[in-house]
Amino acid sequence: MNCSLYKPHLIFLPSIPIILTYGALLGNEVWDLNIYDTYYVIRYTDLSYMLSFLFGCIGLGYWIMEKYNKKLSTWLSIIHTALSIGGILLVMFLAQFYRGPIREYEFNSLLSSLISVICFIIILAQVIFPINILYGLTKNKNHNSS
Repeated sequence: MNCSLYKPHLIFLPSIPIILTYGALLGNEVWDLNIYDTYYVIRYTDLSYMLSFLFGCIGLGYWIMEKYNKKLSTWLSIIHTALSIGGILLVMFLAQFYRGPIREYEFNSLLSSLISVICFIIILAQVIFPINILYGLTKNKNHNSS
C-alpha cells in the first residue's frame, strides 16, 4: 500500500491562515508570562507571525520530502505534529483561564508554571523535525544503494 493517509504538511500549512487570523483578531493585546521574578511580554500579533513562519517552514519541509518521495518515520511525524499543534492549542486554551476572572496568586502561579512546561515541551519537540528529515534522507539513500 503506497498511499500514505497521513500528510503532516496538510496540517501545518492550512493552520497558517488560522493563526494569522487569530493574531489579527486579538490586535495589540499582549500575553504576559510570569516565571518567578521575570515577566515575558509578547504581543499576540508578533506571536502569530512567528508561529506562522515556523509552521510554514515545517510544512514546506514535509511537503518537499513528500514531493521527492522520501519516506519519513510515521511515528516521528505523528509525535512532532501532535506536540506542536496540540501543545499550542493547549497553551492558548490555558492562557484564557489565566486572563479570566480568577485572580488568585497561587492559581496564576501554578498556571504560569504549567504553561511554561508546555512551551518547553513544544520547543523540545521541534528537534524531532530535523531528526525525521535526516531519517528520511538516510533511509532512502541506504535503500537505493542496495
